[in-house]
This record gives sequence, structure tokens and C-alpha cells, in this order.
Amino acid sequence: MQAIEKQIRERAKALLADGIVDRVIGWKKGEYFYDNTPAVFGPDDIDELIYNSFCGANLSKYLIAESKKEGKVLALLKPCDTYSFNQLLKEHRINRENVYVLGIPCHGMADIDKLHAKGIKGIEGIEPNRNIKGVEEAEDDASELELKVKTIYGDKTCALGEVLLEKCCACKGTEHVIFDEVIEDRHPVPQSSFDRFGMVKKLEAMTPDERFNFWRAELSKCIRCNACRNVCPACSCLKCVFDNDNSGISSKANVDTFEENMFHIIRAFHVAGRCTDCGECSRVCPQGIPLHLLNRKFIKDIDEFYGEYQAGKDDNSPWPLVEYTEGDVEPDVVSKGGEK
Repeated sequence: MQAIEKQIRERAKALLADGIVDRVIGWKKGEYFYDNTPAVFGPDDIDELIYNSFCGANLSKYLIAESKKEGKVLALLKPCDTYSFNQLLKEHRINRENVYVLGIPCHGMADIDKLHAKGIKGIEGIEPNRNIKGVEEAEDDASELELKVKTIYGDKTCALGEVLLEKCCACKGTEHVIFDEVIEDRHPVPQSSFDRFGMVKKLEAMTPDERFNFWRAELSKCIRCNACRNVCPACSCLKCVFDNDNSGISSKANVDTFEENMFHIIRAFHVAGRCTDCGECSRVCPQGIPLHLLNRKFIKDIDEFYGEYQAGKDDNSPWPLVEYTEGDVEPDVVSKGGEK
């Protein structure tokens, strides 16, 4: 990953120096080694740009605002991020002329909670001459990538595949669906056989009471911090219904179970057909609520009722819920035994 990081930084410097772009949106070090955060860089601080296994943040949403500013921004987009970028283009949220997309390779992002669950704790600081704080990826064999972690208890290793973020387990592949330029991946990682709808199917197989109890247990953890809404590329309204003073629910705290349910269910309905399954909602939730499962339920239903569809695969075709065909199912039709 260090070689890729250097290549990205050098290409960004060249594009800045040539006047092709005026600024760069990427990642900088956070307070903790695993807490890298999106940031905008110019020629004077471009050396602070980093890229490692804890750069999971999807930068697409930040381009809504950045593309409206004067000058052109260089956007560093992983393959999965380009789907969100495409969907935002389709919804006319991003000014494409003001964005230069540099497609960057990704071998999967690590989940700090999964590292801790494996007993890897007490991770130390930055190793000499490295920009990855305590973590280094072996690039000689991408199919057997390991995380080498230096801790106060000694060096630890584990397979990257065992500590991937949930969204990386359901990776869409290594191809960028939109770009101006791509940094080629010399070590592509084989695709996983992970069934992204596996948990959705388990929930569907539950009784209504069991399913209700599952979601009550999860949504009762919500503290209404709005992190899921704020990070979601599909939540791009200029003013959210939950911030509307006339709605009766403006910034309302979860005072009862109805409030806890309503916020997340309404949000899931609002992004239905537009969610690219980027997984940012679950990644940033401080309570660990699997919010992506709500979105995947809608995605699964759309695939079954309207045909296979991946939001953001292109930037121009209509999505299922905004076009009508005579073959569409009616709202009151329930599928039973394959018949509608």
C-alpha cells in the first residue's frame, strides 16, 4: 500500500503543478491510527495526504460542495466510490466539469473493531519512515495480503480478509465505473464469494415478531447523532425533512420507540433505488447498528420486482423507481411461489 500511496501523492503533485487541478480531496491522519479523515489539500500541504488500510471513507459526497467551488478538484476515488459519484451525477448533484477523477486501487479496508475482536490491541505509533501508523501491507502476493501490526505486546499478523469492513466483504470489484485517469493495480485481489444478501435472507425467514424484536434491539441503540445521514451520498437534500421546522420532527430526539423506528425507516425509503450499498452508514455508526441491512432489503426487493439493478453503474440511465413499464408489479401485488 505504501507504493500506491507514493504513486497517488506524486500524481496529485504533478496535476497541481501543471494547473490541471487546483486542489485535491483525499485523506489525512486522524487522532488515532485507524481514524483517517477526508481532507482537502493544496500544493503547500499535499505531502500530508495519506492512503492506507484505514481510508474507508467514501469521498463522493464531499464533491457535492467541492464541485460548486471555483476551480477544479482532484478526487481520489476507490472503485466502490465511483458508483456513488455516478449516482450523484445522475441526480445533478455534482458539477462534473469541476472534478478530475483519479481512480485509485483498493485491496479492501480494515475494520478496527474486528482487529480488536481478534485480540490485537495496544497498537503502537508510526513506524520509522512510514505513513501507516503501526500497520503495513505485504504487496508481494495480493491473494494472501497480511496486516502486520506492531503492538506494545509484540508484532502481530492476521489475514486482511479476516478484518475487512462489512462493505469491503461485499466488494463490487476492482473496476472504476467512471474516471478521468486510473492508477493501475499491479496486485488485484480475487473477488470474494460473500453473499451480501445473506443476512437479509435470514431476516426474511424470521417470524414477524422475531424480525421486529431484532430491529427493536438494534434501533434502540440509536442516539440520533445523524452520522449515518450526514455521511450518506444518497442523503443529498439541501434541507432534510428531519430538519424542517414545520414537520413536527425537526431534530427530534428519540423520546420513544416510534421515533427510533421512524427516523431510520423513512431514511431507508428516501434512498431506495439510489443507494449504491457503499456501507458508509454502518461504518460511521458509533453504536454499531447494521443500518446497511435496511438498504440491502430494498435493493434485494428492487432486483426481484424490477430486474437486476446496481445504482451508480452509469450516470445517465433512469433508476427503477422513477420510470414505469407495463411489466412493473403493482403496489397491492404480493409474490407467492414465483407468481405475481
